[in-house]
Amino acid sequence: MALDFFHTQRRRPGLIGVEKIMLCYMALTTLVILVTWNLLADPVRLLAGRGAILVGMAVVIAIYYKAPSRATIFLRVLYQMGLLAYWYPDTYELNRIFPNLDYFFAAVEETIFGGQPSLDFAAAFSSKAWSEAFNLGYFSYYPMIVGLTLFTLFACYRRFEKSTFIIVCSFFLYYIIYVFLPVTGPQYYFQAIGETALHAHVYPNIGDYFFNHHELLPTPGAEGFFRDLVETTQQSGERPTAAFPSSHVGISTILMMLAWRTRRSFFFVLAPFYVLLCFATVYVQAHYAIDAIAGLVTAPLFYNISHKLYYTSFFHRPHGYRDF
Repeated sequence: MALDFFHTQRRRPGLIGVEKIMLCYMALTTLVILVTWNLLADPVRLLAGRGAILVGMAVVIAIYYKAPSRATIFLRVLYQMGLLAYWYPDTYELNRIFPNLDYFFAAVEETIFGGQPSLDFAAAFSSKAWSEAFNLGYFSYYPMIVGLTLFTLFACYRRFEKSTFIIVCSFFLYYIIYVFLPVTGPQYYFQAIGETALHAHVYPNIGDYFFNHHELLPTPGAEGFFRDLVETTQQSGERPTAAFPSSHVGISTILMMLAWRTRRSFFFVLAPFYVLLCFATVYVQAHYAIDAIAGLVTAPLFYNISHKLYYTSFFHRPHGYRDF
């Protein structure tokens, strides 16, 4: 396996699918930056970040051209998947110029459920056991992505590039929504409007409040290892963006679809974490319940869009490569 991974292969010309879809997303968001230049907090920094990304991509491609192998193809894919951590907060830099829409989503949540499920759920399951279980589920998001990527890389390589393309492309489909739909979720919006408004079931329009504010509610539940881990992660890296639809639910559902098609046994390994994660998005107050439902609904749609894009002439791999 190690020999196959590092064994020199015939060099494939051009860009691979994940690189092409990233460039498409970069072009779209760069256009948004240019059009909204005077409204953005620091457009020069955003363009500089995109320039640095292109330089990094050129470096990893040069490494592949020097030593073409599965290992260096993996490096190219890994670079693009790692950049998702950059593109996520980048959505906040763009969408904070638009008026916040949480007041509408919170009101819809109230109308459908007769209250706020994110608050009721956390209050009903506040014990340490439930808190740790749901926070474990929420934190499982990134290990699930890494796990499926490595599983296809080493156990089912012929599915590796397509699976990672579907993951990355689906992320970008969610990010496009986030750029133009500024919804922050309960943990930010409820912190902004305060307890008095919440208790009165009043959800005011706060306009551009989040242009300069990043404060969020503490993670609910009893103190514990996973609760504290989620708390630390959110306080350090979260931004008031990306609530609707829930990409946590959407991407994890896509991961389950890929796992089912790759190896059923791996699907059942992921299943408990997936179930906890879907509930946890509401429990930790990162999302309204309608966000989670929208994540479930959009997942098969985005999977199919990504699947079809992969087989277009622009994104598809060289003719003759075995795939599923």
